Amino acid sequence: MGKRLRPQRRGKGTFAYSAPSHKYKANVRFRKLDELEELNVIGASVMEFIDDPGRSSLLMMLKLDNGEKLMLIAPEGIQVGDRVEIGAGAGVSLGNVLPLSSIPDGAPVFNLELAPGDGGKFVRASGTSATVVSREGANVIIKLPSKRMLTFGAQCRAQLGVVAGGGALEKPLMTAGKSHYKHHAQNRTWPYVRGVAMNAVAHPHGGKQHHVGKGTAVSRNAPPGQKVGHIAARSTGRRKGKKIMNEQE
Repeated sequence: MGKRLRPQRRGKGTFAYSAPSHKYKANVRFRKLDELEELNVIGASVMEFIDDPGRSSLLMMLKLDNGEKLMLIAPEGIQVGDRVEIGAGAGVSLGNVLPLSSIPDGAPVFNLELAPGDGGKFVRASGTSATVVSREGANVIIKLPSKRMLTFGAQCRAQLGVVAGGGALEKPLMTAGKSHYKHHAQNRTWPYVRGVAMNAVAHPHGGKQHHVGKGTAVSRNAPPGQKVGHIAARSTGRRKGKKIMNEQE
């Protein structure tokens, strides 16, 4: 009898595969949207930077002029002691939080809200930034790091600049131990063994080199011991159009 499949073990929800959220430092969100922020500008000072194992970007601790403390994602180039403004009347400066309606076209932004007041959802990874492209009435068109165009409400807030920590993935991992501790910080499975490299008793794709003669697509209603590979895939492999273009080249 073979051992249980990796998806079966992960899906059980044990601590062995759950994220170590008890190690995370903060839940990064903007201030609750209120009249104070809509009508005035709240000043803040950068107190310190915090390395959170739960995210790739660096965090900054802000002390607001009204006595509040706020944790936000740090932009590239900001320093301890710098001033940050929050509100609709904030200036166009590094790290400021203001609605998209107040940000000029072509400005780099990050930590965008999908709906006004949700605290920030998009573009939060290290080294990333989106670009304000144009405006259509009460909406603003944003170009995401994936080059996809997305429409946001003009009252959605965002931070100005580029997320700090860019280029961290460019440094090579010279040893297996480095990769182990990198994945262990967020409890990710590593090394990740391919199904075709296993024995037949350990995985449905195992038992044959390259798994010749059997497709990897399975039904959405397949049982847990069989539900691996391309689940309910519409198509697999290269697209025919790309294949024809490559032959023409």
